[in-house]
Amino acid sequence: MRIRGLHPMSGRRLDLWRLREFDLTRLPAPEEVLLLECVAKSNPDDRRLVAMAQVRQLAVVRDDEGKLLALPHAERAVANCLEAIRRTRSARGSAGSKLDMNHVWVHVWPVIDLDLEDIVPLQNKITPLSDGAGIEEVLCQGRFRRGETVVPLSVRFHAQPGAGVTASVTPPPSEPLKPLDDYTGKVMRARRRGLVYPYELSEALAGDGGSTVELDLDANGRLVPVDREPGRNKAGIICAKVTTPTPLHPEGVTRVVLSGDPTKGLGAVAEAECSRVIAAIDLAEELGVPVEWYTLSSGARISMESGTENMDWVAAALRRIIEFTQKGGEINVVVAGINVGAQPYWNAEATMLMHTKGILVMTPDSAMVLTGKQSLDFSGGVSAEDNYGIGGYDRVMGPNGQAQYWAPNLGSAMGILLGHYDRTYVAPGEDGPRHAPTADPSDRDVSDFPHHAAGSDFSTVGQIFSAEHNPDRKKAFDIRTVIAAVCDQDHPRVERWAGMADAETAVVIDARIGGHSVSVLGIESQPVVRAGFPPTDGPDTFTAGTLFPRSSKKAARAINAASGNRPLVVLANLSGFDGSPESMRNLQLEYGAEIGRAIVNFDGPIVFVVISRYHGGAFVVFSKTLNENMTVLAIEGSFASVIGGAPAAAVVFAGDVAKRTGADPRVADLEAQLRASSPADRAELQLALADAKAAVRAEKISEVAAEFDGVHNIHRAVEVGSVDRVISTAELRPSIIETIEAYRA
Repeated sequence: MRIRGLHPMSGRRLDLWRLREFDLTRLPAPEEVLLLECVAKSNPDDRRLVAMAQVRQLAVVRDDEGKLLALPHAERAVANCLEAIRRTRSARGSAGSKLDMNHVWVHVWPVIDLDLEDIVPLQNKITPLSDGAGIEEVLCQGRFRRGETVVPLSVRFHAQPGAGVTASVTPPPSEPLKPLDDYTGKVMRARRRGLVYPYELSEALAGDGGSTVELDLDANGRLVPVDREPGRNKAGIICAKVTTPTPLHPEGVTRVVLSGDPTKGLGAVAEAECSRVIAAIDLAEELGVPVEWYTLSSGARISMESGTENMDWVAAALRRIIEFTQKGGEINVVVAGINVGAQPYWNAEATMLMHTKGILVMTPDSAMVLTGKQSLDFSGGVSAEDNYGIGGYDRVMGPNGQAQYWAPNLGSAMGILLGHYDRTYVAPGEDGPRHAPTADPSDRDVSDFPHHAAGSDFSTVGQIFSAEHNPDRKKAFDIRTVIAAVCDQDHPRVERWAGMADAETAVVIDARIGGHSVSVLGIESQPVVRAGFPPTDGPDTFTAGTLFPRSSKKAARAINAASGNRPLVVLANLSGFDGSPESMRNLQLEYGAEIGRAIVNFDGPIVFVVISRYHGGAFVVFSKTLNENMTVLAIEGSFASVIGGAPAAAVVFAGDVAKRTGADPRVADLEAQLRASSPADRAELQLALADAKAAVRAEKISEVAAEFDGVHNIHRAVEVGSVDRVISTAELRPSIIETIEAYRA
């Protein structure tokens, strides 16, 4: 690859206003790139690199089905241009980082005999190549065949915040490039910090056919629509009312959106910002819609002109968040950059407490810290290598369960939010999320659903509940597979708190069953290996069917989040709570009690299905006595009792086991021989007696356990009212749907 023009930099400049009029005949030969440095006359700081190349051949590579795979010559020309820009920026050192609005123009000489639908997907190849090159636009210009005619067109690839690299097809550009204006300058200042200027999100937020209306305070302190150019906001928080049409809500999903402005003190907050937060919550409460918050803030404003009054305004906003969420209001947070001080506390009050319903999504370039790394280091505090080590998702917020979802970028975070609204959004005047059409039959038998888990003997879900394959219901199985079998196959399933550490025995899935939006809580039914070195006073592995402190906390939060919005479905294989010293030290009693409180306070139907075993303290906190809207079903062959048969035999009925052991002929004979033996034979007989007692006692424990389980079977639980109905495996999905629809009726 050869580069003409600025390699090394020759100082050649071409005014931006005249760049569009560049004579295409001056383009370099194939495999050569012409690189120009352009400076706007009106703004000497507006400097850009423009790399030009031509394509004289256009080979097309397709797969066996005729799908376009590559355009090697065109792709090579684009790659050469991008490499030329990247080299030049690198050669400039720190000054090169300011060259971040660069352009690539490629002219294709042969007539292009391709469908535009074939070319647009090439954006996926340009995206990784353009990273680190500060590219504003890649423009490929040529002549396209349309039937019998040839039409000049341009395919433009450009980055759209929240949507990644997008492609559009337009006539060849005829307008000159515009120099950097005030708005674009703010966009660039935000981009140089690795952030997105909020106004750039408007199109992605609204979606196709949607609307975004900017709001600001009127004289009475209320948010009202404002008609002004983008970027004219006076506060560090931008407010908008956004409506996005979806298949389930063609009229639009409406929410009040807040965004931190990185160009105003990096989103520092004082009276102007806090008053808008309060007004936004007031408006959301009035409209009956959620608040959606793209948070970015350097904390309370620190200046020579203001002081503690800023903290008072932060507290006023905090109070309004608390009041709103305690009434059932929903605030969904996307952490889109560094959040310091006040903002993390707002995020916590909005999404992290037991009663909150909102979700918190984090991206890799975001963090929540109470004190930034530099301040911690200066004050002698303990910090990490950077702010992400203090409050990023991977090391802190994800494992501790405070961040519910991780997204690779802002566009994916928006997708997570829209998916959340698809399952939870309640339109004004309606009493719950809308029913979605499904082609999955309500009476589908889950027995044939495939089950694949390492070390498991089961090949189908039906075998898990089979008297032949699992008579004691003690064999391990994968609960996520059972959840997947029950849920609609044509709707997505999304796991909440998937990254929460030490909470793996509780699985929370938002999904649909029979078209109804539900929150499914499952208890992991296979041992979970613990990460790191477990404490000596705790278990080496998280045992199946057991709730540990963090999984209890996750379960309680999931129940509260679904309350008043959608039904709760619990697929329970519950042997109880772990009672080790470690678990007791880590608030097992407190979090277990939170489950009971969440069940008592739950607003809506609860379908509790005993799929294997149901014992101990877990029986109490999930008892149907706690909530009259709970229906308890049990699959035939499952067990429900105060305690499992084996521990009951070993502990509660230990005396009976000892009597049976002593009366067994194998033990009685050895004891008689021992009494009549000589001193020389006594030692050998004592060893034989000890071995016999151990073997016989194990048999008698199993015997008593079987008797106990035989008495306290699932049908007895129905007789005393602890369980409503025993169902077959084939009835699992139909019975859940029937129960939900009976409540809705």
